[in-house]
Amino acid sequence: MAKNTADRKKWHPATLAIHGLERLPKAHHAVSTPIMHTSNYYFDTADEVEDFMRAKGQGKVIREHEYARYGNPTQQETERKLAALEGAERAVLYSSGMAAVLLAIMTFMKPKGHIIFTGDCYRQTRDFAINFLGKFGIEYSIVDPTAEAIEKAITPETNIIFTESPTNPYLRVLDIPAIVKVAKERKILTIIDATLATPYNIRPIEMGVDVVIHSATKYLGGHNDLMAGVALGSNALMTDLYKMQRMIGATPGPLTCFLLERGLKTFGMRMEQHNRAGLAVAQMLEAHPKIEKVWYPGLPSHPDYEIGKEQMQGFGSVISFLVKGGNTETRKFIDALELFLITPSLGGSESLVTQMWAMSFFDYSEEYRQNIGMVDNLVRLALGLEHEDDLIADLQQALDTI
Repeated sequence: MAKNTADRKKWHPATLAIHGLERLPKAHHAVSTPIMHTSNYYFDTADEVEDFMRAKGQGKVIREHEYARYGNPTQQETERKLAALEGAERAVLYSSGMAAVLLAIMTFMKPKGHIIFTGDCYRQTRDFAINFLGKFGIEYSIVDPTAEAIEKAITPETNIIFTESPTNPYLRVLDIPAIVKVAKERKILTIIDATLATPYNIRPIEMGVDVVIHSATKYLGGHNDLMAGVALGSNALMTDLYKMQRMIGATPGPLTCFLLERGLKTFGMRMEQHNRAGLAVAQMLEAHPKIEKVWYPGLPSHPDYEIGKEQMQGFGSVISFLVKGGNTETRKFIDALELFLITPSLGGSESLVTQMWAMSFFDYSEEYRQNIGMVDNLVRLALGLEHEDDLIADLQQALDTI
């Protein structure tokens, strides 16, 4: 294996996901990272404690671990591989994607500041802005997911731009370089939730984004069996995030970190299948007479197709579409599916289906749902790792029932 870190940075994402940029010694020469199930780490002498604390106060590291809320070896190894995969200096793992989102916002928001969010975003992110930011004296704007709308919404108090790319569920792809250019001119921090794209398909840090967030529950873990989140960026920004994380205690457990690192070993192969199946299924749906409209950034009909072609290596396996008819026809179609499980989330090995208004926006008024595009016949598919021919056949037979 290459000894030079610069050489390793040229590796394909599939290789970086397995090896990272450096190989650290593991207990008993294990190939896989051991699961370190311990809540604390002992010192041999009182002098060792004093030396450790003095060095810590000076910003020096003479040993890695003292208490599990502050991190553990399994977590640390997983963070290093995620940072290498994203092209970031450092990664900080959290207990969930939303923990990463909220703590990133809380770490960098300023008194009487202003945060810009883009619409068509994850519901909980939107709800945090609407229901909680005011309690901290923070103003916010939710704007269309375009660089033009973001620039127009900037005020003298704006210090954070928070967006997704692609967005959820309409898969809007933002012009990231244009956003970064404006943000740097105004000294505004940029945070992007790139969960739906993954580091395999989009590289926001290379385009100048300050902080990238992923729900590692999704494609990075890849098997619908863990919950975690990660923020990635420069050492300076991640140090601030780490201080907040260890204070709040939103730390993932060692078994979660082990499962996440194990999932990364097949990340490259899984994303190839996700990208291939996503495009094939999207093309089939767009051509089907019982489908009204399809949103998938790999289709020329998508409003951001040209931006996606420029920025993305692949387009993932999330597809949103409208079934012709209404609530009755949509539910009949969903109930006829055999390979798709009715549940939220995405990026795992099993294919999932969601009727968006019912699963995620049921408690909103009908008027509000209509305003944000959560119509009765909107369906989101999150393809798993089944063969695309079987997925297409299942979708076709379900559509035949309506």
